[in-house]
Amino acid sequence: MYFDSIGEFVEMGGHGLYVWSAYAVAAAVFAWNVAAPVVQRRGFLRRQARRLRRERSERQQVGA
Repeated sequence: MYFDSIGEFVEMGGHGLYVWSAYAVAAAVFAWNVAAPVVQRRGFLRRQARRLRRERSERQQVGA
């Protein structure tokens, strides 16, 4: 592929909208695949820490 200008490259012979939107969708999917597990892990760790604090306080109340 050879383009004479940046404008022709962006336009892609009339297919630019399709090409660039496909790249955008693919980038969004890749970003989601990276971000979603990180967010889920943080939530899981937060819930587990809350559960452990609750269990410790319950044990202290029973022992007191």
